[in-house]
Amino acid sequence: MSEEPDTPRTRMARLMLALRSQGVTDPRVLAAIEKTPRELFTPDLFKDRSWEDSALPIACGQTISQPFIVGLMTQALTLEPRARVLEIGTGSGYQTAILSRLARLVYTVERYRTLLREAEDRFKTLGLTNVVTKFGDGGEGWAEQAPFDRILVTAAAPEEPKTLLEQLKPNGVLVAPIGKGPVQSLRRYAGDGQGGFKVELLGDVRFVPLLDGVAREL
Repeated sequence: MSEEPDTPRTRMARLMLALRSQGVTDPRVLAAIEKTPRELFTPDLFKDRSWEDSALPIACGQTISQPFIVGLMTQALTLEPRARVLEIGTGSGYQTAILSRLARLVYTVERYRTLLREAEDRFKTLGLTNVVTKFGDGGEGWAEQAPFDRILVTAAAPEEPKTLLEQLKPNGVLVAPIGKGPVQSLRRYAGDGQGGFKVELLGDVRFVPLLDGVAREL
């Protein structure tokens, strides 16, 4: 019996199986990942690894997150089709693109102008018309567009992100890695409707730190 050929389609199928086996089971999230061509967001040097379940380096010392983590965080948001979502850290735009398939509007903030421009080009290539971008300090959120139904933070905040939580609707959800060390705690904050939050720990993760201000690039 011959082995199945190693093609982009079979690699993607293996990734989908791996995600399900690790607990990413929401069919809408899985469909969004399957429909989003990760190779478009991956540097040329790593194109052949686009469908691996691993984080990969991109420009400006950042990374495109591991698909499992993308799926886990997206699933934890419990997105509804009419949701307005704030994403902190556009990066390559991969997570943004997946969110855009599940929500009405995605507002995304990036501190590296180079990354933001490249991500914007990818959004145009994919025909994503429900993504609004901003070059700025992600830790400050986007007060002018608040409150949001959901907030996703793709860099590690050193402590509870109070500024971002203040921009969440009373029954909203924020998912973020929290911690100062190389390993952080992925947390889900669910608003109780009265100004408080139920905090759920989703596991240990490794993210680049959430830095203040915007980056100075050469």
